[in-house]
Amino acid sequence: MDIKKNDIVKIIIGKDKGKEGKVLDIDAKKGKVLVEGLNVYKKHKRPKKQGEKGEIINLPRSMEASNVMIKCPNCGKPTRISHKVTGKVKSRHCKKCKGPF
Repeated sequence: MDIKKNDIVKIIIGKDKGKEGKVLDIDAKKGKVLVEGLNVYKKHKRPKKQGEKGEIINLPRSMEASNVMIKCPNCGKPTRISHKVTGKVKSRHCKKCKGPF
């Protein structure tokens, strides 16, 4: 998976289309990405003790990694990633501006 933690991504499909956020967590086996403040849903929490009130909590949900595009820090556009190997080091590069990440 080309996306890593703390990358800035742009949502390209879904209810949050066009919004940007920082990647909090990645599940490479399932191909899911958790983006800060996006794809939020409401969960109703029941009271555990007598006298305690129930509440509604906003929780972020993970989304498919194919639904987001990484934003290049150099050109500022959502882009695909190419990999270049120099010696023993593999680095990520922007497909649009050819700059490194």
